[in-house]
Amino acid sequence: MPKGKVVIISGPSGAGKTTLVRRVLEASTLPLELSVSVTTRPARPGEVDGKDYHFWTDDAFQAGRANGSFLECFEVFGRGYWYGTLRSEVADRMNAGRWVVLEIDVQGMQEVLKAHPDAVTFFVRPDSLDTLRQRLEDRGTETPESLSRRLEVAAHEWNFRDKYHYEIINNNLDEAVAQMIRILSESAE
Repeated sequence: MPKGKVVIISGPSGAGKTTLVRRVLEASTLPLELSVSVTTRPARPGEVDGKDYHFWTDDAFQAGRANGSFLECFEVFGRGYWYGTLRSEVADRMNAGRWVVLEIDVQGMQEVLKAHPDAVTFFVRPDSLDTLRQRLEDRGTETPESLSRRLEVAAHEWNFRDKYHYEIINNNLDEAVAQMIRILSESAE
């Protein structure tokens, strides 16, 4: 059985990563599987433990950090919640020949590459920061403060685009899906 791969997808909030990943998983014939992250934040209505996230207590998460359970993890500042990728989950899926898709931030990508330097990495973004601002405003879920913070983080992440193997400009979802599937299929050869 061929060994699996790690596929990393990053980009600013509002770039359309989650929708793009969902569509790629639905449309691709490759053995892609989305990694389920661990978090200490409370579950939102409708979220299922083990499907959307693994919901852990802060004590359990800190114990996992101490014993090296995480391939990467980070704290969301201002909220006090932790997020992480379980090392065992990635290894088990790769050993089963699966391609593990990680939707993580720039910092997480750099950590994962230390353990998986052969990972295929994508930076997903709209054509401009102005488009990103418009998307975030159109969501109607941001306060002026949270919008400002998200755009500040996005501008920082934007500077790391050249650290990724591929950049997907997600202005047309169907085109972005086709482009990502084509690149992944080529990397399977």
